[in-house]
Amino acid sequence: QVQLVESGGGSVQPGGSLRLSCAASGFTFSRYTMSWYRQTPGKERDVVASITSRGVILNYAESVEGRFTISRDNAKNMVYLEMNSLKPSDTAVYYCNPGRDLWNVWGQGTPVTVSS
Repeated sequence: QVQLVESGGGSVQPGGSLRLSCAASGFTFSRYTMSWYRQTPGKERDVVASITSRGVILNYAESVEGRFTISRDNAKNMVYLEMNSLKPSDTAVYYCNPGRDLWNVWGQGTPVTVSS
């Protein structure tokens, strides 16, 4: 079955960095645009960044532009989110998602806490 396993989250101080990973299985990963989302309690999941099946970056949320970098490795069925210059406002649970017919498939997410 389709599985998405996010990892790499943690607690960091403002200005710190983290690299999130998402391991995908159960579908043809190389054919899907992949996106990272984040969610805070009581709010909807918001898209953070998206990358096409061929590795072209589609978009970043305005709030992370210039600080976050999305990338993927189709040979490993992995998508990554490099997060630099982290701010307390980046605190959230981060998820990856393939969209399209798999839009409702979600992993457990990986929590990121940015605090001094």
